[in-house]
Amino acid sequence: MLLQTGPEGPSNDGEYAVLLKTFGWSFGITVLGLVAAAFYGGWTAFGVVAILAVLEISLSFDNAVINAGILKKMNAFWQKIFLTVGVLIAVFGMRLVFPVLIVAVTAKINPVDAVDLAINNKDHYQELVTDAHPAIAAFGGMFLMMIFLDFIFEDHDIKWLGWLERPLAKLGKVDMLSVCVALILLLIASMTVATHAHVHGGGHVDKAETVLLSGIAGLITYLIVGGLSGFFENKLEEEEEAEEEREEAAVKSGKSRSAVALAGKGAFFMFLYLEVIDASFSFDGVIGAFAITNDIILMALGLGIGAMYIRSLTVYLVRQGTLDDYVYLEHGAHYAIGALSVLLLVTIRYEIPEVVTGLIGVVLIAASFWSSVRRNKRIAAEEGHEAEKVAV
Repeated sequence: MLLQTGPEGPSNDGEYAVLLKTFGWSFGITVLGLVAAAFYGGWTAFGVVAILAVLEISLSFDNAVINAGILKKMNAFWQKIFLTVGVLIAVFGMRLVFPVLIVAVTAKINPVDAVDLAINNKDHYQELVTDAHPAIAAFGGMFLMMIFLDFIFEDHDIKWLGWLERPLAKLGKVDMLSVCVALILLLIASMTVATHAHVHGGGHVDKAETVLLSGIAGLITYLIVGGLSGFFENKLEEEEEAEEEREEAAVKSGKSRSAVALAGKGAFFMFLYLEVIDASFSFDGVIGAFAITNDIILMALGLGIGAMYIRSLTVYLVRQGTLDDYVYLEHGAHYAIGALSVLLLVTIRYEIPEVVTGLIGVVLIAASFWSSVRRNKRIAAEEGHEAEKVAV
């Protein structure tokens, strides 16, 4: 971090300047978004937008970490492209257009009509969304469940809840276990909550077939996104290896190569990879938002605010040069995703208050953050104790 130094050492003014420069746009968008929400729907809308923003940040924090890890390898031009074009795609594409498309597809209406209903005939729009909710919940629940299962079955060097993560990591050595578990959960949901799915008017109908098909579609979507991500990641690694070989050959022959051309070509694959990864995490937030509200205006405002903070956080992490200060946050985010996926499936039959749904993710993230802080203090104390022993 760039700090202003003086006779007495670093000044907090430098830290505040960096924070303001990095998060300034996010702060401004937050104020505008919350004010717009208050005018649009009063204090209730204000609270929903705030919860959605926090939910988006909590769900996508690990996305910021991943983005920062790759973004720091890119040159200034491609960093700017990602943080400008990428913001437009994330905020306006995934957070505004995509929710409309989901409702249009599930309710089988024209996207233009879906927007018109959402703005001018909210009651009928609410009816369509409520009737389409079993399909949306099954699709999103399976997508989110796969993200959680793939994380929890992977053997991580750092474990938050070791008593749970160690045995699950051993089970994760079984091929395709995540898919099998997800399909079993989908079958259970289709035979239980889906048989008495909640629809408009307070009634319950059998939506087992709809839930089953939508859940399979969500699982397939996840596998496609994961496949594309893996493809771009492999391309990126191949390009980096090729560039290293060309640079070594150039040094041996005494010739110079264009660093800009090399950085640009390698960064292009990074950019494509980042967009696929970012789209997948954006999708998580959109699907999760349906568990909190069906209003696309509030959804766009809340998720848009959250997306701006994720971009700012990505830049901040790159400028800080460290991504490992709070090692359990990624775990907390994935546990929040897992909890949200289960809640989505439960909401097929039962109504769950929006506040409960939103706060579960916040609590899990806060718990992982606090555990990270305690871990850092414990390590610092141990290092200090070892230093004292050496001094003696």
